[in-house]
Amino acid sequence: MSTALIGAQAAPRTEARPTTPRRRAWLRFKRHRLAMFGLAAITVLVLAVIIGPSLIPFDQLHIEMRARFQPPPIGGHWFGTDQLGRDLLVRLLMAGRISLTIGFMAMLVSTVIGTTVGVAAGYYGGWVASVLMRFVDAVLCFPSVFLLLALAAFIKPNIATITLIIAATSWMEVARVVQSQVRALRHRDFILAAEMMGASGPNVMLRELLPNAIGPIIVAATLTVARAILMEAYVSFLGYGIQPPMASWGNMLNNAQQYLGSAPWLAIFPGLMITLAVTSFNFIGDGLRDAVDARIDLI
Repeated sequence: MSTALIGAQAAPRTEARPTTPRRRAWLRFKRHRLAMFGLAAITVLVLAVIIGPSLIPFDQLHIEMRARFQPPPIGGHWFGTDQLGRDLLVRLLMAGRISLTIGFMAMLVSTVIGTTVGVAAGYYGGWVASVLMRFVDAVLCFPSVFLLLALAAFIKPNIATITLIIAATSWMEVARVVQSQVRALRHRDFILAAEMMGASGPNVMLRELLPNAIGPIIVAATLTVARAILMEAYVSFLGYGIQPPMASWGNMLNNAQQYLGSAPWLAIFPGLMITLAVTSFNFIGDGLRDAVDARIDLI
């Protein structure tokens, strides 16, 4: 009896580890402090742009010439006013709606295109992969910024067209990531078993390959949001994107560049919003990359 008690006391304690891959991935993600900061920042930012404008007693298009260039936080304008006396905070939040919408929608479109091309190239291989990936290489040869500006110069700018233009210049990286992942899974036993049971090619791609490649796709999609927000800001800053009086973070920077000396807050706040959004999405992407990599065990 005493021997059994001594043996029980001497036995090392083993902590219960999560049993499901999803649970283990979530715990790895939570250990990534920068990723958690990014997730919290994006959550607050999305809630702010959705709810914030209704809580501010100013309209984004209301012009008050007597309140021009008021520095923050004079007159109830917490972020100051612009050259037309419009409240800068409400314009920042309304601009955030447009910039984040373009970022998320461009991510969805580019992820769908890139995933389709990557899965087809990785599964079929041969001449199909050669044609598709050489087309990807050809598009990647063009500098994305110049290609984006060339397309924007010939198309009337609005939210839909800017979204499609950014997506058209952002899907190639997703295609490369997905093609590499699918090619690595192509000859696994479960794929061969599905084919031996009579599953068609589209069925294997949708039911077997795509679910097992979802981790890298999510990581690539998260990073694409950050890139899309930055590209929208760049195009709008150069005057080819969202047009006034509609505000985006990029065209707010464009309008503020001539007042950098006299009213620097007009450029500082939109720049901080772009930096916060892009950095947060990059942090989330880094955390997701560690979370879906089973070789990295942070728990």
